[in-house]
Amino acid sequence: MQERMMSLNSSVRGSGEEPDPAREERSGRVREVGSQAVWSLSSCKPGFGVEQLRDDCLDTYWQSDGPQPHLVNIQFRRKTTIQDVWIYADYKADESYTPSRISIRCGTHFNDLQEIEVVDLHEPTGWLLIPLKDIHDRPVRTYMVQIAVLSNHQNGRDTHMRQIKIHSPVEDRAVAVDSVGAFTSPAFKQYSCIR
Repeated sequence: MQERMMSLNSSVRGSGEEPDPAREERSGRVREVGSQAVWSLSSCKPGFGVEQLRDDCLDTYWQSDGPQPHLVNIQFRRKTTIQDVWIYADYKADESYTPSRISIRCGTHFNDLQEIEVVDLHEPTGWLLIPLKDIHDRPVRTYMVQIAVLSNHQNGRDTHMRQIKIHSPVEDRAVAVDSVGAFTSPAFKQYSCIR
């Protein structure tokens, strides 16, 4: 699992560029759908919660305040296609607070979550790309994503996560005029051809 994630990140770096979720969004291939979800945490220190995790600032972070595993719960109102999860980690700044093992789980609610990916990290610095695929190698369709920090570097107790981005693929669906049906009324017939 780690080899797959690291090879994806390496292929982006191999082109001389650091991994960047904003560049992926600007390309038009994906869109960030985290704003459409309800976010909750297993615990947090006051002033280090969801707002800091989602504020697009790499200097702020969520800090847990409780026993492991530390959980980030992302619940969507409707079934959503999720292509990948991006997590920003900074071992140099966070040291023992940096996650070393992360589990990504998906499902319809808390009681039926299935583990999709487990990633082992070694002193990560920068954006980490974690693709989410179903058994048919397609992006996952789910109501809920849970990110669980199973362990930290240097056996740290609490964790820091600086940013999380959730990407959904942009679907290009061309609509054929034939699929709309035949225009039969005079009011609709005036729109049946393009000049």
